[in-house]
Amino acid sequence: MARSAPRRARVASSATSPGAEFPNFVAPQLALAVKNPPRGSSWVHELKLDGYRIHARLQNGEARLLTRTGLDWTERYVPTVEALRSVPAQRAYLDGELCAVGPDGLTSFAEMQAATDGHSVAGLIYFAFDLLYIDGKDLRAEPLTARKSRLEALLDGVSPAIRYNEHLVGDGEAILRAACKLDVEGLVSKRAESAYVPGNRGLWVKCKCLNREEFVIVGWTDPKGTRPYLGSLLLGYYTRDGRLLYAGRAGTGMSERVLASLHRKLVPLAVKRMPLAAPPPRDNRFGAPLELKRVHWVRPDLVAEITYLTWTKDGLLRAVVYQGLREDKPASDVRR
Repeated sequence: MARSAPRRARVASSATSPGAEFPNFVAPQLALAVKNPPRGSSWVHELKLDGYRIHARLQNGEARLLTRTGLDWTERYVPTVEALRSVPAQRAYLDGELCAVGPDGLTSFAEMQAATDGHSVAGLIYFAFDLLYIDGKDLRAEPLTARKSRLEALLDGVSPAIRYNEHLVGDGEAILRAACKLDVEGLVSKRAESAYVPGNRGLWVKCKCLNREEFVIVGWTDPKGTRPYLGSLLLGYYTRDGRLLYAGRAGTGMSERVLASLHRKLVPLAVKRMPLAAPPPRDNRFGAPLELKRVHWVRPDLVAEITYLTWTKDGLLRAVVYQGLREDKPASDVRR
């Protein structure tokens, strides 16, 4: 497998010409989930990052951070905004992922959320993987590899808190096997010559080492023994016709600090009426039976990201581990 092309000369500014209109917000290109990564030279492969998808909009020395739904998170991550000022462009629009990087060099969503909740965001890294606009030039119709080449040159020598996300070329399955051995989340494979087309998920595909999805939190159970705050989170997802169905429980992956934070956020959302379209089953072959009298239902506003082993035949999650809250995704968008 080969690495991406070597660095090129720094991109020159063309701010003297107004050129193409500078977009305020671009809907992000999304990836289609697949079981196996694609093969062939027409694809490039990036390690899947475990953070928040963020667009960075730079204009005249200032930067705005936008979520995948267009929310402005600039004030949340001021150190990242300051680091983006080192990018040598009058106007630029970058696509990337804002991440916490652990001692093992891997990105961690749990650490990302802990940094956000604890307002200790100075150590976060913005991994840029696409360049949509630069100083009067709209690049969205250009091939991905051309956009990434300009991005790599643009980020040469900038703040270490802003990094170019490299890609690999070669056998996607071999790259995925190697990636999984490193305990990364998976791969995002992209057509090398594709334009940036937000409505087309087939141009980018993602393949994960673990089953990982987002679910709506529909309630919590009382804790047992010495465990504080809450026992487990009750999870659900929406069907295409708008019904909210039960998916299972997440009781592991939460430190005492995380339990306390979740409890603070869930208590104001408590409701007496079950939000599910049908009650959850009382028996659970993979754990203790769910006791409905211990359940506190909530308004389905919060979205949790979890990993799991598999789905059972009766539609429940098995071996569930909580990873964190997804504040950048509306609960109404959560589908199985």
